[in-house]
Amino acid sequence: MAQTGVQLQRETFSCPCCLDLLKDPVTLSCGHSVCMNCIKDHWDKEDDRRIYSCPQCREVFTPRPEVKKSTMLAVLVEELKKTGLQAAPADHCYAGAEDVACDVCTGRKLKALKSCLVCLASYCEEHLQPHHQSPPFKKHKLVEPSKNLQENICPRHNEVMKMFCRTDQQCICYLCPVHEHEDHDTVSAAVERKQKQRELDLSLNEIQHTVQDIDRDVKVLQQQRKTLSLSADKAVDDTDKTFTEMMRLLQKRSSDVKQQIRSQEETEVKRVKDVEKKLQQELTELKKREAELKQLSLTHDHNQFLLNFRSLSALSPSTHSSTINVCPQRHFEEVTAAVAKVRSQLQDDLTKTWTNFSLAVAEVDVLLPEPEPKTRAEFFRYSQEITLDPNTVNTRLLLSEGNRKVTFMKEDQSYSSHTDRFIYWCQVLSKESLTGRCYWEVEWRGRGRGGGVSVAVTYKNISRSGSSDECSFGFNDKSWALVCKQNSCEFVHNRIGTKVFDGLSSRGGVYLDHRAGLLSFYRVSDTMTLLHRVHTTFTQNLYAGVRFHSSSSSGDTAEFFKLK
Repeated sequence: MAQTGVQLQRETFSCPCCLDLLKDPVTLSCGHSVCMNCIKDHWDKEDDRRIYSCPQCREVFTPRPEVKKSTMLAVLVEELKKTGLQAAPADHCYAGAEDVACDVCTGRKLKALKSCLVCLASYCEEHLQPHHQSPPFKKHKLVEPSKNLQENICPRHNEVMKMFCRTDQQCICYLCPVHEHEDHDTVSAAVERKQKQRELDLSLNEIQHTVQDIDRDVKVLQQQRKTLSLSADKAVDDTDKTFTEMMRLLQKRSSDVKQQIRSQEETEVKRVKDVEKKLQQELTELKKREAELKQLSLTHDHNQFLLNFRSLSALSPSTHSSTINVCPQRHFEEVTAAVAKVRSQLQDDLTKTWTNFSLAVAEVDVLLPEPEPKTRAEFFRYSQEITLDPNTVNTRLLLSEGNRKVTFMKEDQSYSSHTDRFIYWCQVLSKESLTGRCYWEVEWRGRGRGGGVSVAVTYKNISRSGSSDECSFGFNDKSWALVCKQNSCEFVHNRIGTKVFDGLSSRGGVYLDHRAGLLSFYRVSDTMTLLHRVHTTFTQNLYAGVRFHSSSSSGDTAEFFKLK
């Protein structure tokens, strides 16, 4: 490695916990490396909060990750031990204007590797060695280099501030409670930090849930936008085809009417021409006879007149009537009127149906889910009264209070046989199916420390008769359950459990938005504390349920309350 010309610092391969070279190094998903024993010790201290963080960047992991030795990094550290690390500091190792400088270095100061909250000084790698090697120094608290160490000194007593005054909400030293903070509520800074860390973790958890919700909503909106555009494009194409077919139909009808008119015109014109021709022939004959008669009337010879008159009298008389019957009202104006009537009817139909078109377009809605309620009063707007179904209740459970309360009993109760009854697991379903937006509250009271209940929602077709997990709330793909024990909760679905950050206390709230696929569990007190939220797609109506654990004591109860 020395031949490569790359200078490596010891801190690059140092553990952020013990500050020594890595031993059995493991690499976390955030990219930082740490000793295997160090990270186990670090996470053991965080077990009570059920969240596990990187000691260097503080990234949170849930649940506790499984760690394995990084073989390549271990080999690299061993090689560095053999060849030796960089002896002389490079220019970039010296402290600049923005860096924290070592308080011990003389002349040109090196960058500080750590700051000590006990010594209130910062040290480079070389001057930090006593804190690693000398037993008295090993108890000192080392942190990342800080320029603000003097802020840890009490300005009044010039002592390190290791305590916290909850009354005045400020850090103090051990002398401050004697005078300035006498009779105040004071604790060690470590105790207060633990409390505040718990609050911070809850806030962080809520933010992470919100971020997940927003990410999900953004993806839903993006998908809705694509779906909306595709639907609009298809509607435009379909309506264009429909109107084109309608126009073709009108054009065909127009052509048919024109053809009929011309055909009828041709027929009627032929009839008129035939009559006209006949009349013209008769007119010619009559004019010829008229001329002959006029000529005969001018004959002076009586004998000749009589002779010719007899031959003219033999002509047939005219068959022409005095007038021709013409009916103007039978012309094509009636066709025009009929077409105009069709146009008027079509216009009226289009006017009437246009309103329907407009309403259909206006009713297009992406159907965005309404925002989830925040306060208990807002949840009450969706309150759902829950009564338990006697046909489903296990024989170790007793119903009371109008079938809203269920009690775990030592002895079997007398119930008639029913195919809906849970035979093995001590659980019961509601009578009411849950659709739309619903909210209900359950209060659990237990006598022993080992008991507990599961507050659940499930499809009705969950198995009933067997003793396998397929019948137990939360341990199949048909149900979702919050498993509640003394001061701890776990969400379970399809056998996969997720720890939540706080206990249920004695009362929990369940909020369901069936259409939006949203299911949330809350701890109910003066405020609503979110314990867990589920986003999925519900394919059937849901039913509320409750299950007593096998370690429950006789007399443990769960009650569904009427919400006002």
